[in-house]
Amino acid sequence: MADFVISPPPQVVLPVAGGGLFPVRRLYCVGRNYAEHAREMGHDLRDPPFFFAKPADAVVTGGGDMPYPGGTSDLHHEIELVVAIGTGGSAIGAEAALDHVHGYAAGLDMTRRDVQAAAKKAGRPWDMAKGFDHSAPIGLLAPARHIGHPGAGAISLRVNGVERQRGDLSEQIWSVAETIAYLSTLVALRPGDLIMTGTPAGVGKVVRGDVLEGHIEGVGAVRTRIA
Repeated sequence: MADFVISPPPQVVLPVAGGGLFPVRRLYCVGRNYAEHAREMGHDLRDPPFFFAKPADAVVTGGGDMPYPGGTSDLHHEIELVVAIGTGGSAIGAEAALDHVHGYAAGLDMTRRDVQAAAKKAGRPWDMAKGFDHSAPIGLLAPARHIGHPGAGAISLRVNGVERQRGDLSEQIWSVAETIAYLSTLVALRPGDLIMTGTPAGVGKVVRGDVLEGHIEGVGAVRTRIA
């Protein structure tokens, strides 16, 4: 085996409820997947899903602090259901898609909204609006064999104890199965991939010192403080 010329980066992992670690490979995010959020962002419903990515090492676990990122004065929260892929594949049929899921978690898709707005206006990619350091706090991963595959249930976020977002998983425009099926026609999914499945309405600004607490019924919670 060839020697590495620099030390390889550590494996990013998600702690699993009940014990164990889930190795994170890639992190895909679905844009505008709840009707009310699509409306608040000024878009039509039931457009084909589109995706952007965050690096695996954007994941923050264990309720750790999220440092306020540079380059923005308009940092926004987005509470999301996170899907962890346990068995990969390409062109997966929607009827079999949930068989590829290892588990679920609550997560936060943190967004530099001003950077995103400027990128949209210029027709440029969203990478620096979405894929920055520490931009994906995620809670404990709940195995599907324990909780099933949640298609309904309250999803909410509180900032400093005040509710900002509330919706229901049943309000997703594209279901988890449909999302997996569509994404697998664009890339080959692999074990360790994560999919963040969109956020309900109510996204908004946070500042240093704010404490974010998200919860998804039947799945779990996520917590971080903006440091």
